[in-house]
Amino acid sequence: MLDREGFRPNVGIILLNAHNEVWWGKRVREHSWQFPQGGIKYGETPEQAMYRELEEEIGLRQEHVKIVGRTRDWLRYEVPDHFIKREIRGHYRGQKQIWFLLRMCARDNDVNLRLTDHPEFDAWRWHDYWVPLDVVIEFKRDVYQRALQELSRFLTWPANGGHTHERRHTARYLRQPHAPRQPTPEQPCAPEAELVLVPGKQ
Repeated sequence: MLDREGFRPNVGIILLNAHNEVWWGKRVREHSWQFPQGGIKYGETPEQAMYRELEEEIGLRQEHVKIVGRTRDWLRYEVPDHFIKREIRGHYRGQKQIWFLLRMCARDNDVNLRLTDHPEFDAWRWHDYWVPLDVVIEFKRDVYQRALQELSRFLTWPANGGHTHERRHTARYLRQPHAPRQPTPEQPCAPEAELVLVPGKQ
């Protein structure tokens, strides 16, 4: 499904933990890292597509997250010709994306990269919000920068500045499928009212 300019509607997901670190996934059999993303199917809203992609790519369901914010408009990137299948060259230009900022309410071990037969990622980690764009494929970097910048206005931080937690940037690797999980109400998202904005964090 392409628009008149040749862009495919798409969603991007920036998933936060309680410390405002972002979920950072390594693409299967590649050395590049990225956020979850995927196409919007015919008849879907961007929000419906986001929840579907969230489950397909990292195994989390709607009850495992809270929407914190989204981009106001579409963010576009063009795909170089050598990445485009020959049969759609001249028609397909790239992606236009609505980006969502989510707060994770589940536990780390609720993430499941093997929920589908064709996983997108084979490892993941938590990373500081301003991720290193040099590990993102080049033609997506500008959109990543714009999405992070626009959505950073929704970030809130604990009153202590959020610097007392231990850094947990160890990569976690793809694992075998497991039985369906139950929601984990014992790990709710922290109410935004209990958090305060810190000057300079915007």
